[in-house]
Amino acid sequence: MKAFSFVHAADLHLGYSQYGLEARREDFDRAFSELVDKTLELKPTFMIIAGDLFHNARPSNVTLENAVKNFSKLRDAGIPVLVVDGSHDSAPNVVTSTILNPLDSAGLIHFLPRHEGACWRMPECCYVYGVPNFRTRRKTEEMLPTFMDKNKPTPDPSMFNIFVFHMALDIPELNPPYMEAEASPELIPDGFNYYAAGHVHAPYLGKFKTGLLVYPGSTETINYDEAKNEKGFYYVEINEKGEASPQFVRLESPRRFVVLEQDFTGFTTSKITEIAVQLVKSADQEGVVLVPVLKGVLPSEASRADVDVAQIRSAAEKALLVHPVVLLRESEVPEAVVRSIFESEIKDLRTKSFEYFMQIFAERYSPEQAEKIARAAVSLIEPLTKKQDERVRQILEELV
Repeated sequence: MKAFSFVHAADLHLGYSQYGLEARREDFDRAFSELVDKTLELKPTFMIIAGDLFHNARPSNVTLENAVKNFSKLRDAGIPVLVVDGSHDSAPNVVTSTILNPLDSAGLIHFLPRHEGACWRMPECCYVYGVPNFRTRRKTEEMLPTFMDKNKPTPDPSMFNIFVFHMALDIPELNPPYMEAEASPELIPDGFNYYAAGHVHAPYLGKFKTGLLVYPGSTETINYDEAKNEKGFYYVEINEKGEASPQFVRLESPRRFVVLEQDFTGFTTSKITEIAVQLVKSADQEGVVLVPVLKGVLPSEASRADVDVAQIRSAAEKALLVHPVVLLRESEVPEAVVRSIFESEIKDLRTKSFEYFMQIFAERYSPEQAEKIARAAVSLIEPLTKKQDERVRQILEELV
């Protein structure tokens, strides 16, 4: 086998105007440009992009123009780019399709699932096979086996074999809590030396089946809770014995996020606003994205709406953006009180419901107002369940 090397990247999300900011869209383009520049310096045999090249299937003209310029640089340098689609840039329907198809037709990328056998070969070096993304676990379990039946993976023991996909596998240590696994490991075929994956936004490298499972992570911050993840890609060298040496290459251009997380349990909303403003001012730095995360349980008389988010947002002078995340929980009726209301057999359901609503509304309104709102809430139950829209409208108008 001939020695060779390749770059493995994923989750570039080009065109993502995060928080509605043009500056953030430019950040994702800048990270891609750095990825391409570093690839040109490394001079690999080819590049793999394991899905979510774009943030959607039909990117804007300005995003597409930047992508074409960068792919042209790689083509001119003789570096093929092998791509599979991800959950964001997969074709939403037959008519719209995905921008990956015309980029493939233009010779700027090799969209693996579109080609016969869903593969790409380099004689005496490697065999690369790629599958499309099916978005959900149910569709993946139904459609991936069908796709592989029509395009049978044929890894060659005499070469280095790479399987490219964009899915979170059902491996406990791999997936963050908010991400649902799209496929069980059993769906992925054996016989490959390197499983080039995308979709998980944190770098990961581990043994899997007959080879290595590798996620390079995203090239920019997609969600604030990924701020601590390293941003970059893998450069993989394969020697004459078919042994892989993956090296993570860190990107320098991604914008810095500063997450300011604090528990405000028991604080008044005015005090929460005051402290959050001071947190933002003390962390204010040129060009960063500040994310104050407000957690905890509010006092019984307080509401999340009373926190002055606008004041927190405007507290920084140097940051690109202040993006408050309000995870404060409002006090609930104690479980013992709820149980005492609903477990009593001598009261009818309307009386129990009225007492329950009184417990809720009495924390924020005067006794007279709380009683009025509680009676309206009880009166709404029957017409809502019977879809009596006119009666619902009448009750609400009387309340107002």
